[in-house]
Order: sequence, then structure tokens, then C-alpha cells
Amino acid sequence: MELELRHLRTVRAIADTGSLTKAAAALGLAQPALSAQLRRIEKSLGGPLFDRDHTGARPTPLGELVLERARVVLPAVSELQEEAVRFANASAAVERFRLGGTHGPLLGGLVDRLAAAHPTAPVTTHTSWSVAEIASLLIDGRLDFALIGACGESAPPLADRLHWQVIGVDPVFVMLPEDHPLAGLPELELSSLAGECWADVPGDGCFADCFTTACARAGFTPVSVYETDTVSVVHLVQVGRAVGLCRATFPPTPGLVTRPLVGSPLTWRHLLGRHPRSPAAQATAGAVSGHTRSAYAEAVRRSDSYAGWLAAHPRFGPAP
Repeated sequence: MELELRHLRTVRAIADTGSLTKAAAALGLAQPALSAQLRRIEKSLGGPLFDRDHTGARPTPLGELVLERARVVLPAVSELQEEAVRFANASAAVERFRLGGTHGPLLGGLVDRLAAAHPTAPVTTHTSWSVAEIASLLIDGRLDFALIGACGESAPPLADRLHWQVIGVDPVFVMLPEDHPLAGLPELELSSLAGECWADVPGDGCFADCFTTACARAGFTPVSVYETDTVSVVHLVQVGRAVGLCRATFPPTPGLVTRPLVGSPLTWRHLLGRHPRSPAAQATAGAVSGHTRSAYAEAVRRSDSYAGWLAAHPRFGPAP
């Protein structure tokens, strides 16, 4: 029998779980089938790989040798497969831009600028509330660039494998109906909204936890939080059902005002991501970065409440 990658995965699964029973469950096999497979592997390699008794399975010296090699070979093969898929997906006879985003304010502006600067290049977009999903598409080479947001100083997804550039740093504003009793104030204390219901968009980052923590520091627990799409958040605020949480660059909307919170207890980073070894992204990284910065600057200019506030708060705004 020739040794195959699946055999190395079997050996690693037994070592990781410490038990043939647990390894069989993890691999989706019946235990007798796994035991038979292990015997064939051990025969091929010349000796037992595990000492087994009622307490579990422990690698023999030969097993340790095989595991040492498996821990090198399996990740290397996995990386090779990812690299091949990414290269195949990124290779194209014509220039193109495949963008991913999390429903932020910059994606439309970036598409507009790319379409103007590269009129013959196809521009496609994929949107998702999940930054993990967007990052995985970058890894697979199914996207060239991604526009996402990250709460505070939290790390972006797969930060050790993807290149993330900070485009701008914004405070989180609150969105109020224009007839709200506090709508005329230039800044709001978070505690002044303790009795309100809240609305924001969903996500798989830490924003919900950070908001709850900020409220606790302000001395209250949110009455309720509606997580829904942007259109529904706007509607809930317009009808007085909730106060919204939004990026400072949220565009002007009839019937609504956006206001900063005193002390900026919540912040948001706009990030542009790409795979460092993507041929398509490498070729256009500088241009896409410049267009994204321009889209961000335009989003700031469109928000009168934010543009004026920025002058007195220089730690926010465009990244250096």
C-alpha cells in the first residue's frame, strides 16, 4: 500500500483526539473501519504508530516521527491547493475588479471611480454581513479586494494571511428622528439615551459586545437592540421605534439627523483588504487604494455633521 495524504490525516486525527473512537467520529468513519485502516498504515510504515489501551492512544516513537512529518506535509499541501485555486481564479485575459464589501458607505463610491477610470473593465461586487465570509473569498481568490469595517482596535479576519490597509477611522454616531428632543444638540451623552431602544446592522465582529460595554460604563443596559438591514434601521428611527447606531459617514437622509457621542466611546475602522500573493490585486493595488481613499473623502464631505466635527477631533478621519 502506498502512503497517501488521507492516511497522514488519519494518523494526525488519532493523535489529536487521543482515541480511535473520537478520531473515527471526527473523520466520519465507523471505528472498525478506522482500526482496519490504521493496521494497513502501520503495516506500510513498518511498525505500530500508537500504543493503545483503555485510556486511549499514545504515539510510539515511530508514530512521533510520522506525526512530525505530517505536521509539515499537510499544511504545505493545503497551502499549495489554496495557492493553485487562488491563481486560477485570479487569472483573467482581461482586466477586471472583483470587490467584496460589508454594506458600508464606500463600496458604491469605489465602484463608481473604478468604472470611470477603467471603462472597459468588468466590476463585480459581493456583499455580506460577515467579514469572515468576505475574508475567505479573498483567500480563495474569488475576490480581488474587500472593503470591511472593524470595531475599535479589533484585528481584521485572517490578519496573518491577508493584507489590510486602514482607509479611515470614524467615531460611531447615533441616528435620531429630526423631531427627537435631543436632535438639536451638537453632541450627546450616551447616558442621555438610556431609555431608548436601539437599532443597528448585524455582523460577526465584536461591535455588539463593545456597545453593551459602553452602555454599562454609562450606567445602563440597553432596553433592546434590533439587528436588521440598513433600510429597516432607518425606518425604525424615522417612526420613533429606536435610536440608530451608524458610521459617522452615514449619508444625509430626509427626516433624520446624526450626532456624535461625547468622548467617542465607539469607533470604526474602514479597511481595504487583499491577498498579498494575488496577481490581480498586486497589479492594481495602488490604484484601488487611491480610489478607495477618494470615496472615503467624498463620504466625509457629504456628511455635514461629521465634516464639521472632524475639525476639532484630528485623531479621526483619513488614515495617514
